[in-house]
Formats: sequence, structure tokens, C-alpha cells
Amino acid sequence: MKFCSQCASPLVLRIPADDSRERYICEQCGSIHYENPRNVVGSIPIYGDQVLLCRRAIEPRYGFWTLPAGFLEIGETTSAGAIRETIEEAGANVDIGPLFSLLNVVHAQQVHLFYLAQMRTPDFEAGVESLEVAMFLEKDIPWQDLAFPTVKQTLEWYFADRAAGRLDHRDSITVHTRDVLRSEKI
Repeated sequence: MKFCSQCASPLVLRIPADDSRERYICEQCGSIHYENPRNVVGSIPIYGDQVLLCRRAIEPRYGFWTLPAGFLEIGETTSAGAIRETIEEAGANVDIGPLFSLLNVVHAQQVHLFYLAQMRTPDFEAGVESLEVAMFLEKDIPWQDLAFPTVKQTLEWYFADRAAGRLDHRDSITVHTRDVLRSEKI
């Protein structure tokens, strides 16, 4: 960050009064510019025993498989963002369920949130950010070709919970959470 979004003056990096972290500060108008993590929201679209995955048509991880997800937009809730991303990337209409996983990706300045989602119909189509979209049984998931550790972790939790019968009572779903390290590889 180099210039103030309020007055376009150059910014300086220093600790403001009553704070403990360096922030970008405009000495001209006094604005403090906070940098916060970006929220990535997505869904685990389910139809019967299958999960819908998208093969990425964009970087990073072009050509790898992922759950439909993307950056939360200003003015939308996390669940609304997950629905929008599912429609945009996979052309699937879903009934959004409870939050299922929350993963802190500190090194990328992101928080990933995935919701359980029931597909209304088995209809789907690749959006502009997807090369293809396909339904997978657990045994057919392309584990070695998943795009991100957060997607792999979420799918592992989902299939473990499903096998243990923990998804049968949607009002008592446990939200899975953990920190993803920079060194983690698929």
C-alpha cells in the first residue's frame, strides 16, 4: 500500500497511538489503513452419495480439482457468497446447509469457509473459471490432483463424518477448524 484511498497522499508505516501493530497511516488526512484477511467462501455440493468438484480454469493451480469457492464480496453473507460461487463455478443450484469447515491460511492472508450444500437437481455446468465440473463418489475423488490443502482437508472431514453418521443430524454439525501451514502440500 503506497497511497491513501481517502486523499491520495503517500502513506507511512508506523504504530498508531493506542495500537500494537504497524499500520499504514496517512500523515495528510490522518486515515489509518488496516489490512485484514480475505475470506474465501465455498460449498461442498452433495447429490446422493456424490460430491461436485470443479477443475480450475484459472491460476493458481490451473487444471487441478477444487470445491466451488471464491472470495467473499462486499455486501454479502458468507453463506450467500458460497451459493453464488457454486452457481458461478459449477452451474449448480444448492440449498445451503450449516458451516462445515473453517481453515486459517495465515501465510496467504485468507480464511476459508466451506458450507454443506444439497444440490436441488443433478444439473450442473462449468462456469468461466472451470474447465469442467464432475460428480465424484468418495473412492473416485482425484486426491492427487486437488488444488489446495483446505479442499483436501474439508473433503477428508466430510467423508469421515459421513461414514460415522455425524451428518445425519444437521442441527448439531461440528464445525471443523484448523490452521493450514505454508509448508503443506497436497
